[in-house]
Amino acid sequence: MASLIHTPARLQIISLLATATEAEFAFVRDSLNMSDSVVSKHAGALEKAGYIEIRKGYVGKRPRTWFKLTKEGRHAFDDYITTLQQIVGRPLTATPQTDH
Repeated sequence: MASLIHTPARLQIISLLATATEAEFAFVRDSLNMSDSVVSKHAGALEKAGYIEIRKGYVGKRPRTWFKLTKEGRHAFDDYITTLQQIVGRPLTATPQTDH
């Protein structure tokens, strides 16, 4: 299981990006109710791992940042979800009940 994705903030970011072609920084921040610094920190870690691409540009004269899930990021996310489904889908081992 990819421990990098397991961090809740990173899992939220990568889950959101898995549903879009790309997403603007403010959309990610607002959708996930995170601060700018939290989004920046975790997006940087995901970019360093090769899971997302970060693109900077302008809309008019205003600077903007966009995030996009890479093929490697999609693969890591899909593997992570598959592993979680396998864990959750396993039957629980019955434990003997004791009377107190």
